[in-house]
Amino acid sequence: MKFLVTGAAGFIGMNVCKRLLEAGYNVVGLDNLNTYYIPELKQHRLAQLLPFSKFRFVKMDLANRDGMAQLFAEEKFQRVIHLAAQAGVRHSIEAPFDYVDSNLVGMMTILEGCRQTKVEHLVYASSSSVYGMNAKIPFSESDTVDYPVSLYAATKKANELMAHSYSHLYNISTTGLRFFTVYGPGGRPDMAPWLFTEAILNDKPIKVFNHGKMMRDFTYIDDIVEGVVRIQDVIPQKKELGSADSVAPYSIFNIGNNQPIQLSEFIEAIETACGKTAEKIYMDMQPGDVPKTYADTVQLEAAVGYKPATTIQEGMVNFVKWYKAFQEELKSQIP
Repeated sequence: MKFLVTGAAGFIGMNVCKRLLEAGYNVVGLDNLNTYYIPELKQHRLAQLLPFSKFRFVKMDLANRDGMAQLFAEEKFQRVIHLAAQAGVRHSIEAPFDYVDSNLVGMMTILEGCRQTKVEHLVYASSSSVYGMNAKIPFSESDTVDYPVSLYAATKKANELMAHSYSHLYNISTTGLRFFTVYGPGGRPDMAPWLFTEAILNDKPIKVFNHGKMMRDFTYIDDIVEGVVRIQDVIPQKKELGSADSVAPYSIFNIGNNQPIQLSEFIEAIETACGKTAEKIYMDMQPGDVPKTYADTVQLEAAVGYKPATTIQEGMVNFVKWYKAFQEELKSQIP
């Protein structure tokens, strides 16, 4: 079986590629290698995939309509795992058109490729950000998600709507995964685990937003990958008329740890892993942020028989160990 995995040099994408390759599948990994964060990290991830004989890397932007159409026509993928996107809630406030090109136009080229080549299953990344300021907890897939508080969240909700229209019109099986704060070795430099670890190890203060009154459903990367790999085998089927929801072959799942923790506990886990205490600067909530994320994972458990369970303490020990090793790797590359 041949997979297309977009965002192959990204955090989740690389780990999903690796799991598929270890299982013996053929994988074409696509990434535009943009400079949203340090390119050395993307090269570090890619280096783990290139030794696999069944892996081929394609450097291409999702918004390249002709290039994407040609790739689908030539490769004839059986399944697609679409993880590439312009990430980051805060960056969407500063550079909105990056999100239009990558997250909206990019999703369109993927959907069209799937339609034209009759891909049997498209799994794509949505986000817990679609829940916005939802006051009901835990967040359930049946909750209303009509009020995004960032453009990033709006593009992810749009992706779900676009996928549904293609599922309905062309009988394409699509599954959206609402990821909840993914972290772990190889994670992004713009996210809290990296930012806090870097500051603490270098004896610099950390910014604690909303005065620490925030909760996050942190989900370890290995748990995310397990969920993605399992769900790609659960192909949605067209439903009977009169179904309670859509009749299209379309699914949405939360994928989170189902155990949200206070920001203070998260910081304590990093301090313990680093062996240092953080100096904290308490600040107001940032635009686009939400005070709490909490995944209801009952539907995911029912579909694949799996529930993420890695603790934040265990996960942060692994992240800090990797972070230190990666920093040494970067130093060794300096002439």
